Amino acid sequence: MKVLLVEDEPEMASALREALARHGVLLDHVSRFSVAEALASATTYNAVILDRQLPDGDGLALVPKLRAKGNTVPVLVLTARGDLTDKVDGFEAGADDYLSKPFAFEELLARLRALVRRPANVQAEVVTAGRLSYDYGNAEARVGDVALTLTRREILVLESLLRRMGRMVPRMSLMESVFALSDDVQPNALDTQVSRLRRKLVDANSGLTINGVRGVGYLLREDS
Repeated sequence: MKVLLVEDEPEMASALREALARHGVLLDHVSRFSVAEALASATTYNAVILDRQLPDGDGLALVPKLRAKGNTVPVLVLTARGDLTDKVDGFEAGADDYLSKPFAFEELLARLRALVRRPANVQAEVVTAGRLSYDYGNAEARVGDVALTLTRREILVLESLLRRMGRMVPRMSLMESVFALSDDVQPNALDTQVSRLRRKLVDANSGLTINGVRGVGYLLREDS
């Protein structure tokens, strides 16, 4: 899962990054409305966590701008402004959920997972390909009764390839899905993640193969 966090409090952003990373969530963090608008328009995210009180305006204004462009990414508003009127404003603006500060991280994670599981964002909570089944809500891959041990980045690669099963996924699109803006990415970092995932799929007899075209991208297909 890749999430955009729009939050101007550095300590809050850092705490969320560390906590979400432990649950396999990759986070891009920005602190300004203008940067968030540009990034959300150019990058595919599974969800947006949005603060309202930003240095350059009310973060809530981002939601109708995204919806006007046809961007249906789920938005969770996370803010100290927790009055009923503020919540109503949030939902009327097009936000999908609203959580007031202070909050319990477990609740935030549960709400985030619930948003990502909604049918508008994935076609099914559990998808199957070859002999593999993948649970988007729990980020768990299984072959039969055996769970695959995958790293966070391997899971992000698998999710991206599964969404476009049998079609070439451009290299840049995969890079955006697997690495955060703050990551120090080496030239062969993506190839390393794909290679490790490919080997695990083969070793597990998943019935799936990852094919690649150098410099172009990768595709996931079922074995013939």
